[in-house]
Amino acid sequence: MKPLKEFTIPFVGLKIGTHHYDFKIEKSFFDYFEYEDFNDTNIKVDVVLVKNSTLLELNFKISGTVNVNCDVTNEPFDQSVTNEFDLVVNFGDAYNDENIDILILPHGAYEINIQQYIYELIVLAVPIKRIHPGVEDGTLDSDILEKLNKLSPKLDDEKEDNKDIDPRWNILKKLLTDK
Repeated sequence: MKPLKEFTIPFVGLKIGTHHYDFKIEKSFFDYFEYEDFNDTNIKVDVVLVKNSTLLELNFKISGTVNVNCDVTNEPFDQSVTNEFDLVVNFGDAYNDENIDILILPHGAYEINIQQYIYELIVLAVPIKRIHPGVEDGTLDSDILEKLNKLSPKLDDEKEDNKDIDPRWNILKKLLTDK
């Protein structure tokens, strides 16, 4: 996969100090990664790069919304996402990304591509179970939700209210309460 140019930061010409980068992530970004769980995205990424004489420190902050389908009703809704990640870039003999928080670049490197870190940060910020807010508070009107409520098994409390129990069992229940 060829890296996207807009997510490549050339750090060789930068002065020592703090540098800010802003990115707007849309659906085409996830099409590049062939990730199809999002219907639409509107995410803002703030990257703060602190250049020191021997290493780089990157701080990623994301905030925004992704439009996903509800796991219960399959209705699309906007899920808000926020996440933060710190990365230290050091220099060594060879490229090494085995540690999550530390990236080692070869000594001759002059730029860093951050698209993979942004992608993972956004995907991991979305909850595993995606439930429409209308399902949780009961305001969503959906045929699927009505059918689920109709077909769901009744609770034990509702079964006890029916009083269709054989009266002989009631005598045995008294034994439990006579202690």
